[in-house]
Amino acid sequence: MTRYQHLATLLAGRIEQGLYRHGEKLPSVRSLSQEHGVSISTVQQAYQVLENLQLITPQPRSGYFVAPSKAKPPVPAMSRPVQRPVDVTQWDEVLTLLEGREDKTLATFGGGAPDISQPTLKPLWREMQRVVQHQIQDVLRYDTLPGRRELREQIARLMLDGGAAITADEIVIASGCHPALSLALLAVCQPGDIIAVESPSYYGTMQLLRGLDIKAIEIPTDPETGISIEALELALEQWPIKGVILVPNCNNPLGFIMPEARKKAVLALAQRHDIVIFEDDIYGELAAVYPRPCTIKSLDIDGRVLLCSSFTKTVAPGLRVGWIAPGRYLDRVLHKKYAAIGTNTPGPQLAMAAFIRDGHYHRHVRRMRQIYQQHLETYTCWVRQYFPCGICVTRPQGGYLLWIELPETVDMVCVSRMLCRLKIQIAPGSLFSASGKYRNCLRLNCALPLTEANREVIKQLGEAIHAALEE
Repeated sequence: MTRYQHLATLLAGRIEQGLYRHGEKLPSVRSLSQEHGVSISTVQQAYQVLENLQLITPQPRSGYFVAPSKAKPPVPAMSRPVQRPVDVTQWDEVLTLLEGREDKTLATFGGGAPDISQPTLKPLWREMQRVVQHQIQDVLRYDTLPGRRELREQIARLMLDGGAAITADEIVIASGCHPALSLALLAVCQPGDIIAVESPSYYGTMQLLRGLDIKAIEIPTDPETGISIEALELALEQWPIKGVILVPNCNNPLGFIMPEARKKAVLALAQRHDIVIFEDDIYGELAAVYPRPCTIKSLDIDGRVLLCSSFTKTVAPGLRVGWIAPGRYLDRVLHKKYAAIGTNTPGPQLAMAAFIRDGHYHRHVRRMRQIYQQHLETYTCWVRQYFPCGICVTRPQGGYLLWIELPETVDMVCVSRMLCRLKIQIAPGSLFSASGKYRNCLRLNCALPLTEANREVIKQLGEAIHAALEE
C-alpha cells in the first residue's frame, strides 16, 4: 500500500467511526502533512481518493468537508437452507473458478488467496534459501509420518494463543488445511454418512464432502454469531449425523467470530449427541481482536474436536504446510495419511519452523491483520458507492472476505458469466451451498491491492448488477 492509500484508509476509518462528523471540516492539507510526516502531494492524493469514494467534498477556498453520510447496508439475515441431507453439487462451477488461477489477465476476486507481496515475508524467503543450501540432506530425505518435529513444536506454541494446550506429539502435518480436513473426515466417516455444515459454507469443504461421497445437511447460520445451535440440535434429533464442520473464527465466507458462550454450547451439544466437531481454524490468526479468539479445541476435554489449519491464508498458499490436531483419532489419522498421502516435503516445514521460532511469523501476522482491516473498510466503501440500494453486507471480524447479499431478482451465476468476458472473476453465492442456494449473493476477496484498477473492477461489477436489476 502506498503512503497516500494508507492515509486515505486511515481517514476513511475515522469518518466511518464518526470521529469526523457529517459536514465537519477536515484538517488542512498542510496540517495533515505535518501530522503524518508526508508530503503535501501525498495528502492531496489521499483526499482525492476520499473524494472519489464520495466520503468528502471540496469547497473552493475553504478546504475539505465530510460528505453527507450514506447509511451502512444492513447485515444479511440468518440463512434458511433446506434442512435435509443432500448430495453436494456445483463441481463444474468450482472447477471453472479454480482454472481461472492460470489466467494472469483475470481480476481474480473469486478466490481466497492472501497478499504475498509484503516485506515481512522476506525472512521466510531467505530461510527457504538457507535450508536448501545448508540442509540439503534433510530436504531430500523422506519426512517422518507425523511431520518435522521442529515445526510441530512451533505449531503447538501457536495453538496456545488460541487456548489449546497440546504437545507436538498430538499434531500431524498435512499439505494444507484442505488435506488436513480430508484426513479428519477419512478417519471418522464412511461413504454415505451425513455431516452438518454451516450455511453458507466454503465451497472447497462442500466439494471435499462430494469427493468422499458424504452427504451434507446445511444448518441456518447467523452472519454475526454463527451456526444456529437450536437448528443443529433439531437436525441431530432427526438425522444420523456423524459430525459438524465449523469455521468459528473469522468464518469463510461470513467473517464472524462465534462468541465463546456459543462455542461452549455447540461443544456441549456434540458431547450430548456423541458426534465429532471438525474445526477449521485457517483464518483464526487474522482476527481483528487481540488476543485472538479461542478455538473450540481449547474447550475440548474428551478429544472429539479435530482441529485443522494451515499457513495458507496467513503466509502463502504455495508452501502447502498445514496441520491437524486430531484428539482421540490420532492413530486413525496417521494411518489414513500413510495410506492416502505418505509423507510431506521437509523443506517448507524447516523454513516455517525457523520463521516462527525467530519471531518473524508474529510480526507478519500483526501487519496483515492491520492491512486486511484497512482493505475491508475500503472495499466496503466501494461496494456502498457502486452497488445498488437494497443490498446486505457482512461486517467481518477478521480475515479478508466480504459476503454481499443482493435483491433476489439478481442471479449472480448469470452475472459472473458476463463478467468473465470482461476478465473479472467472482465467486457466486451458489458455490457456498450444497444445493446451490444463494444465487443472489457473492463473496469478494478483499486481500487484493487498493489500486485504481481494482476500484474500477468494483465499479464494473456494480454496473453489471445494476444492469441485471433492470432486465
